[in-house]
Amino acid sequence: MNAQRQAWLAMVTGSLLAAALTLHLTGFGQYKGVLLIISTIIAGLPIIMRAVQSIRMKAFSIELLVSIAIIGALFIGEYIESAVVSFLFLFGSYLEARTLEKTRTSLRTLIDMAPQEATILRNGEKVTIAVDKVEKGDRVIIQSGEKVAVDGKVVAGTALINESAITGESVPANKQMDHTVFSGTIIDHGYIEVIAEKVGDDTAFAKIIELVEEAQESKTKTEKFLEKFAHIYTPAIIALSVIVFIFTSNIEFALTFLVIACPGALVISAPVSIVAGIGNGAKNGVLIKGGEIMEKLAKVNTIVFDKTGTLTQGQPAVTDIKTFSMNENDLLRIVAEAEVISEHHLGQTIVKEAKARNLTLSNEPKNAEVIKGNGIRALIAGNQLVIGNRKLMMKYQIDIAFEEETYAITKEKQGNTTIFAAVNGKVEGIISIADQIRPEAIAALKKLRASGIKDMYMLTGDNKHTAKLVAQKLDIEHVFAELLPEDKVNKIRKLKEKERHIAMAGDGINDAPAIATADIGLAMGRSGTDVSMETADVVLMADDLDHFAHAYSLAKATVRNMKQNTLFAVSTVVLLLIGVLMQKVFLASGMLIHELSVLLVILNAVRLVKFNNKKALK
Repeated sequence: MNAQRQAWLAMVTGSLLAAALTLHLTGFGQYKGVLLIISTIIAGLPIIMRAVQSIRMKAFSIELLVSIAIIGALFIGEYIESAVVSFLFLFGSYLEARTLEKTRTSLRTLIDMAPQEATILRNGEKVTIAVDKVEKGDRVIIQSGEKVAVDGKVVAGTALINESAITGESVPANKQMDHTVFSGTIIDHGYIEVIAEKVGDDTAFAKIIELVEEAQESKTKTEKFLEKFAHIYTPAIIALSVIVFIFTSNIEFALTFLVIACPGALVISAPVSIVAGIGNGAKNGVLIKGGEIMEKLAKVNTIVFDKTGTLTQGQPAVTDIKTFSMNENDLLRIVAEAEVISEHHLGQTIVKEAKARNLTLSNEPKNAEVIKGNGIRALIAGNQLVIGNRKLMMKYQIDIAFEEETYAITKEKQGNTTIFAAVNGKVEGIISIADQIRPEAIAALKKLRASGIKDMYMLTGDNKHTAKLVAQKLDIEHVFAELLPEDKVNKIRKLKEKERHIAMAGDGINDAPAIATADIGLAMGRSGTDVSMETADVVLMADDLDHFAHAYSLAKATVRNMKQNTLFAVSTVVLLLIGVLMQKVFLASGMLIHELSVLLVILNAVRLVKFNNKKALK
C-alpha cells in the first residue's frame, strides 16, 4: 500500500475515532460502538490482508501479531482498543513510509535529473530527439541551461558545467576542447558541441542510478539476521501469548502482551540507516555498493594505495626525451604509434605529447601486446619496439648501458617516471614523465588517520625513487615499488593473513585484481577504467580522495547509527513488556509507545542524510 492511500485511510479512521469520542462526551455513547467497529474494519482490513499474504509466503510478519490483537479485541467487545490499535498501526506505517521516502531523496533527485531529449547535428541540420535515440558518434549540441545527454568529448565551444550529480562538487567545472563531459550534468553558462562516446545505459549517469538502486536493495549481515530473527520471533510471541492466556485466563492481558512484543522498530533499525547512509554517499559523489559494503568499510583499518592516478592527479606530462642515436620526434612518433592501444596513463601521456607536437601517427601497431605492469611490445613499420620499465627490458634481454641507467636514475630521483624505448633490441631513448600529487591528498590522508586508519601502504609499478619521493610527501609509512599486478595481489593477501581489514584504492586495469582481492575495493570514477569501477565496492565519482575520507567516516557513522537503533528498539520492547507484566501498560497506550519508537528509530537514521565528515572530525 502506498503512502498516499495510507494517509487517506488514516484520515478517515482518525475522523471516525474523533466522532466516536464526541458522541461519548455529548451523551450519545450508545452509538459510538458502531463508529469504532467501522473505524476498526477500515484500518484493520489492509493490515489483516498483509498478514494473510505473509502467511501464504510462509513468513510470519508483524502484521500477523497486530491482526490477532485487532480480531481478539473485537471478539471480547473492546472496540476502543481495536479501533485505536488499528489506527495507530496504520498511521505509524504511513509515517514510516513518508520518513523512509525522505531518505531516498538522493536517488529520486538523480532520476529527476536524467535528460530526456538531445539536440544533434544530422546532415547539417539541428534535430531534437529522445535521449535513447542518440547513437555513438553523434554530434550533440548543448546550450546554457540544458542537460548533457551523453558522455563524450567537447569538440567545439566552452562552458561552465554543474557536475554535482556525478561528482558531488557544487563548483562548476570549466569545459573546453578535448575535455570529457558526462550525461546528467547541466550547463550553467556557455555552448558546447560534443561527440557522443557513451549513450543510454552505458553513460556514467545511468550507471550511478543503477548502482545506487542496487545498493539500496542489497542487505547487510545485520539486516539478514534481523529478518531471520523476526521469522522465529513472531511465532514464538504468539505461542507465549497463548501460554499467558492459559495461565491468567485474561485475554486482554494476553493480547496486550502480543502487541507490545512486536519487534517493529527492531526490524527496520538496520535498513533505514543503510538507505540513509547510501543516499548521503550518492549526494556527495561516493557510490557505496550496498549495505554489506558499508559494514565492511566501517571495519577497515589499513588502506593500500596505487600511486599514479590515485595519489597523483593521473594527468602526467612528458618532461624530457633523451635519445641516443635517433631524432627525438622520430622516436616519439613511433613510440606513440605503439602506445595508441594502451589504456595506461603513461602510454596515453606519450600519445598526447606526440599530438601536441603535431606529429602524424600513420602506422598501425602490429602484433601488439600489452604486458600489464611492465609496458608494451609492438611492430611499427617493420621495427620491433619494446617500451616500458627495466623489467621489460630484462625480459627481452635488452641491455641498458651504464650511461642510460645513470641518466634514468637521475631523472627518477627528481620525481620522474622513466620509460625505456628499445627499437630492434637496442635502447634508443628514455622518456621522462612526471605527475603531481593530488592537492587534497595530504589533508585527506590526515582525516583518514584521524578517523581510525592505522596503517597506509603504497603499491606501485613505478620505480622505487619516484615512489619513495611521493610517499615521503604524503607521510605513507610502507612503500613497495616496481610491482606487477600479481605482486600487488600477493602483498594484499599477506596483509590479510595478519587479520587486517584492507581497503585497496586504484584506478587502472592493472589495479583491478588487487581491488578485487582486498576486503574493500576503491576506484576513481572519473579517471578510472570501467574494469576497476565494476570491480570496486566504492567509487569516487569526483576522483577526490577527500570523498573517500567522507565515505569512511560515513560508513562508521552508519554502523554506529544501526547499533543505536537496534539498542533503542530492543530496550523499548523490554521496558514495555515489563510494563505489561506490572499492569502499567495497556493495549492502546502500549501501541502508541510502540509506534513512537518506530518513528524515533527512523528520525535517528534520517540524521545520516545530512552527515558531514568535516563536522564529525571537529
